[in-house]
Amino acid sequence: MTTHVINFTGPINSTTCGQLIEKCSQALQQDASSLLIKIATMGGDCSYGFSMYNFLVSFPIPVHTHNLGTVESMGNILFLAGRHRTACRHSKFLIHPFHWSLHGAIDHARMSEYAMSLDYDLDLYADIVMERTEGASERMDIRNYLKASPRILNPEAALATGMIHAIDNVAMPVGAVHTCIHL
Repeated sequence: MTTHVINFTGPINSTTCGQLIEKCSQALQQDASSLLIKIATMGGDCSYGFSMYNFLVSFPIPVHTHNLGTVESMGNILFLAGRHRTACRHSKFLIHPFHWSLHGAIDHARMSEYAMSLDYDLDLYADIVMERTEGASERMDIRNYLKASPRILNPEAALATGMIHAIDNVAMPVGAVHTCIHL
């Protein structure tokens, strides 16, 4: 019974998405019994965040996610992939409106496509949060946080809203295999 620990301390983008898939696949090849992903991220690209989430929820061994200090924006979706979720006592979660950076000239059709994609990503994000926090004592107004009123959750609020299952500093498992993903 070997736990593999991945310390994810970077943005969510194509590089870190590929690294996460690679590290998790290697853990399976090395007969890992469980995976612990310790996360510190300010978020990143929606498409890669959703890809990481879908990859991890389909993983054939238990996945535990842990907030090392701050999980923001699309990092929340990565974090919610854990079957068991914890956070350090001195940590936070930030949920805020999406924003995109657009470069160059954009015609009406492209702007409509961007707006449609932004709305779809918002709905997908909200659906995942609601699904993974179902049954919590406090229901989050996730669509409002994503459109107008950002929210920071401290560990107690994260526990009440179902973002985490426990407040725990999570000691290093004895005999664990460790690896890192960062930029």
